[in-house]
Amino acid sequence: MFNILHQSPLSKNLQRLFLLRSIAIVAQCILFALAYSIIELDVPWEKMTIIVVILTLLNFFTWVRLHHTFPVSNLEFFAQLLIDIFALTALLYFAGGSTNPFISLYLMPLTIAAAILPWRYTWAIAGITITCYTILLFEYIPLPHDHSDDHSAHLMEFNLHISGMWLTFVLSTLLIAWFVVKMSSSIRDRDKNLAQAREQALRNEQIIALGTLAAGAAHELGTPLSTMAVITGELQQEYLQNEEFQNNIRILRNQITHCKQTLTQLLAKAGQARTEDGNSQSVDYFLKQVLDKWQLIRPSTKFNYQCHGVQPAPLIMNTQLLSQSILNLLNNAADASTDQVSIKSTWDQHMLNLEIHDDGEGLTGEAVQRAGEAFFTNKAPGQGFGIGLFLANANIERFGGTVRLFNHAEGGACIHVTLPLIPNIT
Repeated sequence: MFNILHQSPLSKNLQRLFLLRSIAIVAQCILFALAYSIIELDVPWEKMTIIVVILTLLNFFTWVRLHHTFPVSNLEFFAQLLIDIFALTALLYFAGGSTNPFISLYLMPLTIAAAILPWRYTWAIAGITITCYTILLFEYIPLPHDHSDDHSAHLMEFNLHISGMWLTFVLSTLLIAWFVVKMSSSIRDRDKNLAQAREQALRNEQIIALGTLAAGAAHELGTPLSTMAVITGELQQEYLQNEEFQNNIRILRNQITHCKQTLTQLLAKAGQARTEDGNSQSVDYFLKQVLDKWQLIRPSTKFNYQCHGVQPAPLIMNTQLLSQSILNLLNNAADASTDQVSIKSTWDQHMLNLEIHDDGEGLTGEAVQRAGEAFFTNKAPGQGFGIGLFLANANIERFGGTVRLFNHAEGGACIHVTLPLIPNIT
């Protein structure tokens, strides 16, 4: 009936109160019909019917209000509860007042208020219900009684009163167990969302701080890298006859060149890398480019790669952030591996699944719980800072993907990455 997505907890609770009132109106009509036709009670049916009609109209206006998007306030919800309290008071006035077994229904609005409203509204509801109950002790239209000496008639009246008390208890129990629990769950959902928002804000602050530090480090590392490039160039010219030395110095110069290129890209794209800045390319070519770059960075790491997917391959948004995030995950696996890293990728038209499995010792219990937290690492001091997996996880989530780290059944640790793809329309 209503779209409860993106609604505030009070809006959802007002919807549930509307349903509760609708059930109450239907139940009242059924009870009126039974009391009039079967029990033949002589009460002011016209006035009680008018009260039910007015309550129905007010509930219809509540239904109209629920189709508007402006939020429900505590005061508005409090006023809605007052409607039910005053309607119940009016009905009880014409039907025996405090002697009516349904007098216990005053506990329903009080329970609802205690579950979801601030304490001042709850105490206001408590005061109003106590006042109404007290008034009905003295001011009411009595229910008709059989004043004869017929014992069976008196016994029937007593049984009806007991049955009414039982029905009131059953209705109150069912309504509290279902509606009030649902209302409380809305409050818990709100608290959970607030906690997630605070956690996300904290993580964003950490990412901004890391970005600021990275930009400063990039400026500071430029000079020593240039010095290293000059010295290695001179050494390469000085020992031309030593092939082993030439091979080692060539690897060193390639690594220095790669570091300088990375710093240049970092400074050029700092603060500007957004999803829309990338270009779309086929997912198989994207993964090949990432693995080629990784092989250049880690030439001594052995790995095997298997890929399966629909052809022509769908597209993925290739950005510096995304490729660097996957490189971080590959580097983590290479650091933990003792022999080789196994990489598997599968995709359909909508989703990429990438598994990176190392053959290391696996994850400790603490690592499973805290993997992905900023500055947490189980590497030896000086071998890691605990930010690679943290940044990779944050960036991949920005692209709509997920990162899951767990111990593989065959040993070692496994990183499972999912990323959305763009269907390749031919």
